[in-house]
Amino acid sequence: MTVAVSKVVSRFTRAALLGVAILAPGPCAAQDLTPRAYFPTPVSSNAVIVTYALSDGDVVFDATLPVENSTGRIHAAAVSYYYAFGFFGRSANVAATLPLGVGDVRGEVRGEENAVHRAGLGDAVVRLAVNIRGGPARSPLEFLKAGPIRSVLGASLKVVAPTGQYDHTRLINLGTNRWAFKPELGYARRIIRPIVEAYGGVWLFTANDDFLASDPASRGDRRLQAPIGALELHVSYDFNPRLWISTDFNYWYGGRISVNGEKHLLTLQSNSRLGVTASVPLSPHQSLKISYSDGLIIRFGGRFKTLSIGWQYGWFGLPFRTARDED
Repeated sequence: MTVAVSKVVSRFTRAALLGVAILAPGPCAAQDLTPRAYFPTPVSSNAVIVTYALSDGDVVFDATLPVENSTGRIHAAAVSYYYAFGFFGRSANVAATLPLGVGDVRGEVRGEENAVHRAGLGDAVVRLAVNIRGGPARSPLEFLKAGPIRSVLGASLKVVAPTGQYDHTRLINLGTNRWAFKPELGYARRIIRPIVEAYGGVWLFTANDDFLASDPASRGDRRLQAPIGALELHVSYDFNPRLWISTDFNYWYGGRISVNGEKHLLTLQSNSRLGVTASVPLSPHQSLKISYSDGLIIRFGGRFKTLSIGWQYGWFGLPFRTARDED
């Protein structure tokens, strides 16, 4: 790489790539599109979910930078475990996800092509949710007798732990080397078969105190990201309790980056996505969830088309034990 190109790459580092530096295995945190996130399930519901997602598309940089034909492709797999329980008489659940990712980013810097390949473990995610109204804790039999729930108001906290692959000499990593927290409120209303949902939350980030060191033996810079406000809207339709389809929309704003106290104005995000999700039962214990989404408005970041397929196996009983095991 020539000296001139090296200077341009350095400019990327401090201005453009700061907001899209993480090659996360799957959509970025602010890009959540998750219908039915607050609808309660019976106490002692368990589920194991295996998901594969492909994200492919352009990476949008500031127009003043000499970057052309910048694209990314990410293959992601994730294993999740879900458990529902009663919390002071309310329906609650906890879910944990461990992702793996393989990704490639390519782009031309003043006519010279550059490429990055990463593969490894991503950051683990844990989400705790409690239904404040409309979702009392019920056994499977009580849940069946009660019939469809008309409305739900819930609260959740999502935590992203820095377990992913991270090298402080690399700008693009699978892990973030920081903690992230998302408190959120969600409301869902059933209108016979259609269901309307709205979620509002904010992402909060700790600092990455080891960002992009030129020397492997030295400590990197301090990278901070401002909070990101996130809104989700879903309109879905029940064909039966386990077969449904949803139209999904989200919008997120904020996330401006600063490095060692120097703010980078060009890293402000003001983006949205539009998608569709379908849940299809395979058997009494198994189902498939298929979703597709695309960038609707992308001011800065990844303009990815994302297709994901998830297989779920569910049962009632203690964690990792079926009712038959307990007899």
